[in-house]
Amino acid sequence: QGAELAYESILTSFAKGEHKKLKSLLSKEMSSNFEQAIIQRNKENIKSELTFIGMKESRLEKFEKIKNEFYATVKFVCEIISVKRDKENKIIEGNPDKIKTVTDHWKFSRNVFSKKPNWYLAEIVSNK
Repeated sequence: QGAELAYESILTSFAKGEHKKLKSLLSKEMSSNFEQAIIQRNKENIKSELTFIGMKESRLEKFEKIKNEFYATVKFVCEIISVKRDKENKIIEGNPDKIKTVTDHWKFSRNVFSKKPNWYLAEIVSNK
């Protein structure tokens, strides 16, 4: 359930450009990648709209310990409505009236010695 909440929160925060909220859910490297994408989107005056409809499936696919890190790869299948608009508010990607199904494989990490229960998105393994 925690992974599902993180997934939804990351998707919606990214669409809104809420970098501070994202930072608490992402590894340093992923945080930098997401921040660059938000900066680029803002430079191009692209507005991203995302409506999270619901989670259809989430499943732990792989769990591993490498050195002092735990890694959990989770498959998510969800339904969203996603639209990108230009500065004139014209749709350049997506459809506001169409729900699309998205499948993602995300890898979360957590330090073995961390006192915090938090897991962080470390890698987007694949998304369709």
